[in-house]
Order: sequence, then structure tokens, then C-alpha cells
Amino acid sequence: MKKPSCIICGKSLADGIIVNGRGICKACEERLVNLEPGNDFYEYYKESIRKNMIQVRGAECNCQNYHL
Repeated sequence: MKKPSCIICGKSLADGIIVNGRGICKACEERLVNLEPGNDFYEYYKESIRKNMIQVRGAECNCQNYHL
């Protein structure tokens, strides 16, 4: 079985958070939490999350339409 990897940096996921089976490593999580909107890395992280989480959402999803 393939070990999960971070959806942002691609490194092996040893710790961090898992959302819908997709992971964000502790280092990326900490950077993301401390970023200010408008920062270049904020936009990079936002797009990485959007690109990877959209694959998880299915047509039967009844969740609210959240925007990152």
C-alpha cells in the first residue's frame, strides 16, 4: 500500500491533517495557518488545496459551496 503524501509539497505524510482521505503535512499546515491573504504562497497553497480536493468531491455531495 502506498504511503500517503502531502497534497501541497508531495512529501511523505508522517503527521499533519487528513481531510477526506487527503493529507497536508504538519510543515505545510503551519505555513498555511500563518500566511496572510495576498501573500504569493497563500495563493499557491489555495490552488494546491483546491486542485486536490475537487477530485474528492462527487456529484452526490450535498455540502455548502465553500470558497478557499
